[in-house]
Amino acid sequence: MNDRVRITQSLTFRKAIAGPVLAAAVAIAFTSVRPPQAPLEATTRPRFKAVAFDAFVLFNPDSVVSDVERMLPGKGRQLVDVWRTRQFECTWLRSITNHYADFFAVTDDALEYAARVVNVQLTHKQKQILLDAYMHLAPWPDTRAGLQRLRAAGIRVIALANFTPAMLRANAQHAHLTGLFEALVSTDESHIFKPDPRAYRLGIDRLHAAKEEVVFAAFGGWDAAGAKLFGYPTVWVNRFNQPGEQLGVQPDYVATNLSGVLEFVLNTPTAR
Repeated sequence: MNDRVRITQSLTFRKAIAGPVLAAAVAIAFTSVRPPQAPLEATTRPRFKAVAFDAFVLFNPDSVVSDVERMLPGKGRQLVDVWRTRQFECTWLRSITNHYADFFAVTDDALEYAARVVNVQLTHKQKQILLDAYMHLAPWPDTRAGLQRLRAAGIRVIALANFTPAMLRANAQHAHLTGLFEALVSTDESHIFKPDPRAYRLGIDRLHAAKEEVVFAAFGGWDAAGAKLFGYPTVWVNRFNQPGEQLGVQPDYVATNLSGVLEFVLNTPTAR
């Protein structure tokens, strides 16, 4: 075999293997740079269509402690604890006795009671300052991001609270959160307070949705029990690590912050 024949055969062989080798190399290269998988939220569907929030899940009632402490040094924590407990007690008593007054009036009455318990005298101006603090409570650190994430996932968001309409609007506006709510629903519409079933019904009436489609996010254990008894899938956002109520009913999920609400509603694990 002469040199010309050898060269011709070599070129033919190289052409024969070049195509398959190149194709394999390209396939390997493309395989190694596949795009990352979509985040889990994009591949799972939310379990529910809407979330109804109690106001204290989103706005920190303890943000008034500093206002009281500046006014009454050494008394802030004690007065606020009695004040908030009496708020709840007043709403229950007014509901049971059919003697309604709105939540701002209840807050005023509860402050008077707390001042007597703590044995302090509040001037008219001091009372107005403390009552005004309930119009601009500080949002919890996770409130904005939590609401934004729900809305981004297509979840409808409302407040369903004992706060008066003015209290709900003022707190949402102060925290620049108004645009994240579809509606701010006050139980004042029914002249009854939670945990009366008529108060919880306002949520599904506003959303035009079935109970099973709406998660209720409660701040108080009693509110979580009431919502669950009404028929809402319920998350108790137990921010103060309180013991549960002994009412023969349990919320569907218990968390200490909004991560639990996101996990339950969006059907995805989240860092807590």
